[in-house]
Amino acid sequence: MARLDGKVALVTGGTAGIGAAAVRRLTDDGAKVIFTGSNAVAAEAVCQETGAHFHAHDVTDEAAWPALMQAIADRFGRLDIAFANAGIETGDGSIETIGMAAWNRILSVNVTGTMLTCQHAIAAMKANPGGPGGSIIINSSINGMMGLPANIAYTTSKGAVRLLAKSVAVHCARTKTNIRCNSIHPGIIDTPIIRRAVADTPDPDASLAYLGNISPLGRLGQVEEVAALVSFLASADASLINGAELVADGGTTAGLVGV
Repeated sequence: MARLDGKVALVTGGTAGIGAAAVRRLTDDGAKVIFTGSNAVAAEAVCQETGAHFHAHDVTDEAAWPALMQAIADRFGRLDIAFANAGIETGDGSIETIGMAAWNRILSVNVTGTMLTCQHAIAAMKANPGGPGGSIIINSSINGMMGLPANIAYTTSKGAVRLLAKSVAVHCARTKTNIRCNSIHPGIIDTPIIRRAVADTPDPDASLAYLGNISPLGRLGQVEEVAALVSFLASADASLINGAELVADGGTTAGLVGV
């Protein structure tokens, strides 16, 4: 019997990178998965690979959330797992260069979108047949703990959702919902975004090596490694873990490399 047999999961931003890896891992571990995003072509490839279901959706669109949750209820009749993964950093800058349009858009997706994911997931999990219960996992970043000087909006948003997870966790515990909420904090992960950024540098190989060496392990993290953490937190094996922040960065935040 697989770890997540009988469970239903929602993954936001599931068409690429960590999100797509989470869809793959959760389905491999027995869950039925519905994932969201805007790239229908990429979504079709994930569906074909995993058997998961795609629902085109913008996490910032408050009016569109009821339709998504109704689709989950109609298809599966319950929700046990929510991975709030959708996030962006396009147009970010330093405190001196950031424009208001980029600031508002990044915080809207990364913070408000995550809050709405939690809010609607809790409502669905409370209505589960057999009684309330579930696990919410929020994808923050090590940049929710350490500031990026050239990415002020992204850093601010990831710090915000780090504490949002704790507030949700304590609320759900106090209200006896049997719903846990935790945040994960990946380091530098080998994703399409990283690969595109590296490709735009004068020496992509050197840039990739530099990023890998930021971690004491001397390599980039893999999306499958982050997805494994998501699956663990979604499972009964993590039943006592609530309001925690779990770092997956190869030791990057543990100390100073080379000192």
